[in-house]
Parts: sequence; structure tokens; C-alpha cells
Amino acid sequence: MRVLVVGEHDGHRLRQASRSAIALAAAVAAETGGRVESLILGSHLDDVAADAARYAPVVVADGAALAEPVADRWAMVIAGVARRNGADLVTAASTTLAKDIVGRAAGLLGGAMAGDVIGHRFDQGRLLLKRPMYAGSVTATVTLHGSPRIVTVRPSAYPPAEPASAAHEITAAAIDEAALPCHIHYEGCASKQTGRPDVTEARVVVSGGRAIKSSEDFERLVGGLADALAGATGSSRALVDAGITPNELQVGQTGKIVAPQLYIALGISGAVQHLAGMKNSQTIVAINRDPDAPIFEVADYALVGDVYDIVPELIERINPSPSAG
Repeated sequence: MRVLVVGEHDGHRLRQASRSAIALAAAVAAETGGRVESLILGSHLDDVAADAARYAPVVVADGAALAEPVADRWAMVIAGVARRNGADLVTAASTTLAKDIVGRAAGLLGGAMAGDVIGHRFDQGRLLLKRPMYAGSVTATVTLHGSPRIVTVRPSAYPPAEPASAAHEITAAAIDEAALPCHIHYEGCASKQTGRPDVTEARVVVSGGRAIKSSEDFERLVGGLADALAGATGSSRALVDAGITPNELQVGQTGKIVAPQLYIALGISGAVQHLAGMKNSQTIVAINRDPDAPIFEVADYALVGDVYDIVPELIERINPSPSAG
């Protein structure tokens, strides 16, 4: 089976989530005697291609028209490369970018698609895929009828692929930029640079919920504890809807799926939609004033109390101020 992995990157290196998609691809290819290729799209991709080549052979779609991840152009290029290279399976990490672009590419390819896959196996030659449904309360086993098959992978379900001992080959994809659609125009990205790790890749994630009353409090409490632990910040949907945190920090069924070594939930009640995005974390710590909060049912460590009282003390104990001694 020939597998094409749509790789995401930050302009310099392949994102860890895409390395998880490569891990699935490599497993499928190994079981079918197939081959894996990564497809990298964008502009000025020399550094990214060199990094991606540590994990699998790379196809590079490099052009000014692809500088930004605009769905109509990227999807057409993905579909074209998949057809030319004879891909039986197209896979990518289950991210906001994939939801926007890979689903569109699947429509152009006319195959069958399964999203948010968390496991796979072969049964009498059939590829069976496990994926959560109904906010994770049910895990379904599905098989796809059609070709190519398109699959997005929950990054937390597969360990990131490790680099090979030698770099793989890099080839350029032929792109007719004049033939690409131009109905969508990229205007900009409203993203606040914090210097913290990406929430989907961090070892430690500290998330805030409805108990946080303002953006300043979020930065002081959630951000302060995350910085003390060299972690990332996350948010419940309630704070996003209230305009306190940006959408890119939302953890949950309609946000980002995370599975860090340590997840700390501050003032998060634990709605099923939020639990779907973090319940696979290795260790869960919850702080909430409500002793009956649903978050305590999945927490490994629970502390009943006000985050405004407890978190400053936690930060002080982790990083004592000079005057404390």
C-alpha cells in the first residue's frame, strides 16, 4: 500500500503531530509491503524538507502561491500529487489545518474518509480503523470502501516517528501555479506569540476554565503556572466564547486533542466535550471549588479550592521569590 502523509510544519521543521501520522503510515506500509512518502507544501521549504527527510521520502510542493495554507490551492495540490503518485492511503494529523484542507482534498479525490483515528489493524486483508464517536463515549471500528482512503490521525494515539539513520530522498512536485484556484485570499493570522510550546506538543499543559475571570487573570494564573513548569497553556471553550482566550488554545472535542505527561485543569468543571480532548493525558490534576465537578472523576489528583488562592501558592512553591528566603 502506498501511503502519502500530508505534513504540517512551522516553516523550519515538521510538526510532531505529523510525525505521529508518519508512524501510522509506516506501520500500514510495513504490513502491506508498501511505501511511505511525506508531502510538504508551502514556500521556501529547504529547511522543512531536510527535516522531514529524516523520517520518510519527501515530495516538496514549493511555490509562492502555496506560501499560506489556503484550502482551495493546497487541496488541489494534495489531490494531484496523490493521483500522480498512486497513493492508496492519504493520511495527516487530526488538526485544525487538516479539518480545513485534507477534507477538501478527500472530496476532490472522491475516496472514503475517516477522521480522528486512534488505532488500526488488519483483518483478512482489510484495514480496520478505530475512531472515537459521541465525544469519545463510543469507539467505533470502521473500514473504508473506496480509493484512495483518506485518514486523519489523532496525534496522541501514535508515538511520533523517530528519525532514520540516514536522510531519505527529496523530490519536487511539478506545480502549475497559474492553474491553481484563487477564490480564497489569505488576509492574516491573529495569533499571539507567547514563547510557550504548542499545546499539542507540550509535555505539560495547564488549562483554565470558567473560574478565570479575565485575560489578565488567565495570564497570571494559568500562564504563570505553565511557565513555572515549562509547559503550554490551554483553555476551555467557555473562555474562548467569552473572549478571554484565543481559539487556538481551546482543548476539547471542537478544539485541540492533547495527551501530555501532565495536564492541570484550573477551574474547569469537566464537560464531556472538554474531557474528550484531554482524558488520555498520563497524569491529570484538577483544582475546582465544586467537590462534585465531573473533572474529578478522571483526575489522578484532585484539590477542592479556589484557583485564585491555590495557584499563586503553587507558583511560589515551584519558583520561590528571592524575598521568600
